[in-house]
Amino acid sequence: MQTVKAVVSLAKNEPATVTNINVPDPIKGEALVKVLSCGVCQTDHHYVQGGVGDNYPYLLGHESTGIVEAVGEGVTNVAPGDLVILNWRAVCGECRACAKGQPQYCFATHNATQKMTLEDGTELEPALGIGSFAEKTLVAAGQCTKINAELTEDQYAAVGLLGCGVTAGLGAVLNTGAVARGESVAVIGCGGVGTAAIAGAKLGGATTIIAVDIDEAKLARAREHGATHTVNSQDKDAVEAIRELTGGFGADLVIDAVGVPATFEQAFYARDLAGRVVLVGVPAPGATWTIPLDEVFGRGGSIKSAWYGDTLPSRDFPMFVDHYIAGNLDLDGFVSERISLEQVNEAFETMKTGRVLRSVVEFK
Repeated sequence: MQTVKAVVSLAKNEPATVTNINVPDPIKGEALVKVLSCGVCQTDHHYVQGGVGDNYPYLLGHESTGIVEAVGEGVTNVAPGDLVILNWRAVCGECRACAKGQPQYCFATHNATQKMTLEDGTELEPALGIGSFAEKTLVAAGQCTKINAELTEDQYAAVGLLGCGVTAGLGAVLNTGAVARGESVAVIGCGGVGTAAIAGAKLGGATTIIAVDIDEAKLARAREHGATHTVNSQDKDAVEAIRELTGGFGADLVIDAVGVPATFEQAFYARDLAGRVVLVGVPAPGATWTIPLDEVFGRGGSIKSAWYGDTLPSRDFPMFVDHYIAGNLDLDGFVSERISLEQVNEAFETMKTGRVLRSVVEFK
């Protein structure tokens, strides 16, 4: 067992605390990972606010790169010394999704068997089964995706963001939305996930990429990541604007990266006949939308939600890293600031302003 420094949420709506935790040595199926970087994600703040559950205390953090320090019995996918991205979809290989050949939907993903604890022995619940706002963390070995690419230390922060938010946006377009070369894509909401969706549209060969938001700074940033057109929906009706930019028809693929009824309705009506809508923004519990069934039938196409961008980490992470190294995917542009563990609460406040894509904790 090792004692390391970590960020823990002890109670609902209280500031997170930097404290010492105990991390067990790995047993069968587990890996001990020395954390190199960890992005500050909205999901971590949801844990603080009680939006994920009430199983306090939570060990926060989940968007990370790390070095495998030790593995337990039977682990073959990674070894000590491997550079890895942590992921929260550790495929079980046995559930009904896996049995159907759809491991990207695995319904029984693995987490570490042992619990990390506070120094007094209180068990911690790791965020998304990872808990990597910590100098070291214990995860299921399947939560480690090995990266063979040669990276410099200053690239770890960018690559670690593939562990959650960036991949959610990329996958919503490339996997769930199945964008095809030459298509038109509209993205409603240009925070971190929405901006990643724009980058995914560019990577997938879309020729018209429309960014919609109410914040001019976010729209400017969207252009930097590949948007060909921007729409401030405070100034102009989003549906009308998207149709105007697509020959009057609507976009082939519309991504709702906000997840409220108003934006989902915009996404539904801003698509072309037989177009696709993908919901990747996380709705509040109980949010509803009244769907005119004749409109659903008459417009055709599909309405989907994107779970983690329908991503299979073992398949997609190395591919995304290759695109990053080749200069096709600007992951560095998602790193807005580099901070220490002690600055996580401050980063939560900065995140609320919408002026950053990601604050990233770096461990020296």
